[in-house]
Amino acid sequence: MWYTPMHVLVDSIYASQADHEVLDENRFSSCVGRKKARFTEDSKKRKRYGGGAHGSQSPWDGGHEESISLPKPMVGFGLPGDRPRSVSRLLPAHSMRAPFFYYENVALATKGAWAEISRCLYGIEPEFVDSKYFCAALRKRGYIHNLPTEGRSVLRPIPPKTIFEAFPQYETWWPSWDQRRQFNCLQTCMASAKLTERIHRALANSSDPPTQAVQKYVLEECRKWNLVWIGKNKVAALDSLEMEFLLGYPRDHTRGASKKKKDKCLGNSFQVDTVAFHLSVLKDRFPCGMNVLSLFSGIGGAEVALHKLGIRMKTVVSVEICDASRNILRTWWDQTQEGTLIEFRDVQSLTHEKIASLIRQLGGFDLVIGGSPCNNLAGSNRHHRVGLEGDQSVLFRDYVRILNSVKSIMANV
Repeated sequence: MWYTPMHVLVDSIYASQADHEVLDENRFSSCVGRKKARFTEDSKKRKRYGGGAHGSQSPWDGGHEESISLPKPMVGFGLPGDRPRSVSRLLPAHSMRAPFFYYENVALATKGAWAEISRCLYGIEPEFVDSKYFCAALRKRGYIHNLPTEGRSVLRPIPPKTIFEAFPQYETWWPSWDQRRQFNCLQTCMASAKLTERIHRALANSSDPPTQAVQKYVLEECRKWNLVWIGKNKVAALDSLEMEFLLGYPRDHTRGASKKKKDKCLGNSFQVDTVAFHLSVLKDRFPCGMNVLSLFSGIGGAEVALHKLGIRMKTVVSVEICDASRNILRTWWDQTQEGTLIEFRDVQSLTHEKIASLIRQLGGFDLVIGGSPCNNLAGSNRHHRVGLEGDQSVLFRDYVRILNSVKSIMANV
């Protein structure tokens, strides 16, 4: 049986404690002790189920609150150079009708949520992949799709896989007791200046090297907020250029948006290299280009992945409600593409009749791709973690509705 890595669980426990005061060592020790006890108690309460990564699991019939046990290593159907893996993947015949589709959501959603997502998407079980195998940052995601799995290829040049390979300038001040080699999952918000200043004061007031209690506190915050060392006892958050690089986007992709908007847009985006690995099987199938229906487009992770693969996009129908994300995608499109970008703001405006009109106009879609919001499925804010019927995550139903409409209309054309 596999378990969620400890640092992920610790991060979730500490999420609501990012701004606590840095006090003396006794305060550190008692704080750590209380949280460790709570972590142990919570761990005992977790119910897990065993499951493989390659489509061989039994049907998912677990409760909505059960934690999912992710495969290890988390590489889906395998990566190039990885040991051969047997793939038992039987897709229902009706799921194989045109178009291809690809759906992403956060891997750490509950077992019940993934069971419902799978049920709505033709019973296909997710392929769980951690982007740490493609870049220097973790990003645990599940993908449900009807794409072929043979003949995948990675984007080149291959991105760096460790922090120092990606950003060698930080090695100078990196303390030996911080043994991180990759970043944690990139978030939608950054550490506050108050927090980084408290870390600086805690280290400056401690011994050299710092006491174990201070080290523990600092490392927990560094992991949670992906802090880097920029001077003696001084840490800082990643900037937008560094996040773009880690996520596989072109330099200055998000330029023009405010810092807060950049952080949110990037934190919610696809990791381009991971998605491109899955989509690479389409290159030889569409030598003349593709028509793409991009739902919850964000800053254009799918479009950037297809572009990097050399797949021409004849038309992209993009649906994205965030003005900042839509502006970023449109700016990139105008600078790099010759095809047509058709934009919609709200997935709910894409009715069956509108979809039929678009299919008549374009001759059909070759790919329906997107990842609906995960706000209610995972994360540190338990109050809003209410599952697929939450205000944001319920939009998954629109992905399913639109996909079913596209398939039924195209089947009758």
